[in-house]
Amino acid sequence: MIFEDLGLSPEVLKAVEEVGYSTPTPIQEKAIPVVLMGRDVLGCAQTGTGKTAGFTLPMIDILSSGRARARMPRSLIIAPTRELAAQVSENFELYGKYGKLSMALLIGGSSFVEQEQKLDRGVDVLIATPGRLIDLFERGKILLADVKILVIDEADRMLDMGFMPDVERIVGLLPKIRQTLFFSATMPPEIRRLADSFLMNPKEISVDPPASAAETVTQGLLKVRGAAKEKRAALRDLIRSEEVKSALVFCNRKRDVDIVFRSMQRHGFSVAALHGDMAQPVRMETLQTFKDGEVQFLVCSDVAARGLDIPAVSHVFNFDVPSNPEDYVHRIGRTGRAGRSGKAFTLALPEEGKYLASVVRMIGKEIPKVALEGAESWDAGEAEDQTGRRRRGSTRRGSRSAAGKSSEGRGRKDRGERNRREKDRREKDLGENDGGERSRGESDRSAKDLEVVSFEGAAEQDAATSSGSTAKREKREPRRGKQKQGNDTLAPGETAFGDHIPAFLLRPAKVA
Repeated sequence: MIFEDLGLSPEVLKAVEEVGYSTPTPIQEKAIPVVLMGRDVLGCAQTGTGKTAGFTLPMIDILSSGRARARMPRSLIIAPTRELAAQVSENFELYGKYGKLSMALLIGGSSFVEQEQKLDRGVDVLIATPGRLIDLFERGKILLADVKILVIDEADRMLDMGFMPDVERIVGLLPKIRQTLFFSATMPPEIRRLADSFLMNPKEISVDPPASAAETVTQGLLKVRGAAKEKRAALRDLIRSEEVKSALVFCNRKRDVDIVFRSMQRHGFSVAALHGDMAQPVRMETLQTFKDGEVQFLVCSDVAARGLDIPAVSHVFNFDVPSNPEDYVHRIGRTGRAGRSGKAFTLALPEEGKYLASVVRMIGKEIPKVALEGAESWDAGEAEDQTGRRRRGSTRRGSRSAAGKSSEGRGRKDRGERNRREKDRREKDLGENDGGERSRGESDRSAKDLEVVSFEGAAEQDAATSSGSTAKREKREPRRGKQKQGNDTLAPGETAFGDHIPAFLLRPAKVA
């Protein structure tokens, strides 16, 4: 079958012919006629089999009649990553160049002003990532009440990245009567449940078994004994042993992307780095540099595992075994695209044995082993030993921490007991001292009481005591709000004892 048999318009067929395609892929052959009929589609096919063109080509024909209104797009395509959204927009520009469709790309890291200006003019095709779309909707810059076609691309990737709550919210804002195209490379139960809620009587199209690797990709596994340093050396030796035109090197973490990038750059490779922490203009510029062939190797995270349609990629190197086995299919799907052949190699340390087993279990077959001169291999027993050693180490650390906590608790208890004993001892000593002083004071007073004093001496002592108390009263400050009026003069209403007479008693008595 050729593209002319699928019912596409002459303008679209001319654009496809200029690109160089004459025979549709299996997913395109089955999906395009169904989309042109207006039915919902649930498509599952391997990555790199042309799913994007499977919905792009018929959408151009369907949207060719009609006119878009301001801020009200006629179709919506949701993609998980900025790179994939940009890839879809490039497909529309490529295949729709003989049409009059307007398009807007809404992705993070780009200017709001330019995107809002396009929306104000009205667009036929809106391609967006979930976050930026919701942001503009909440600002009142976009209305979704006129969307006729909804496309959810790489749904399994959206599920992995945690975008499904946003997607469900977006779908809830759309009209109930619409055509929905749902595409995914894998079909886990969660995706199946979402498809049942989004689609209405869909035509299910499954070209290959879910989560299967493309037959055009030759796979290889290199087991490396050692640590990350030995793994980087094995990667360089493996690259030198292959005839590499251009290659992607995938790492699990952004930190490892920078480390591998600097290592390859230090050893003279033409290399660039790409990960999610980079600014969007830098990401786009780096990607374009790789597409143009200015650099031979691109070290990247899984942000580049989707949406990269670069036919010239001859090799894919998995520096790390992916922790999610489905990412393995998407990684190696970056090569061997559009019927071309490619090679994919995976490097694994003993501690990555469990991830490797998950990948093998998912694809349903063993990955052929590759021997490299100077690199020591390992077997499954070593991987189990490494896993058991890590578990025992964590258990030992846990027991040590528990023992430390219990000993710390005992130490606090002992310190508290010592403090209580010390406090009791001090109180006891203090009580004994007070008792001794008290007894000495009482004995002194009793001795004074027993002294025999003459009458004249007692009078002199009383006079001295009264004069001393009078001097102290003179030095004492007056009460707040009152003026001292002298030693012998009392204030009105003040008795000799310092008390006050109530005012009603000071009023003169009435004479009868």
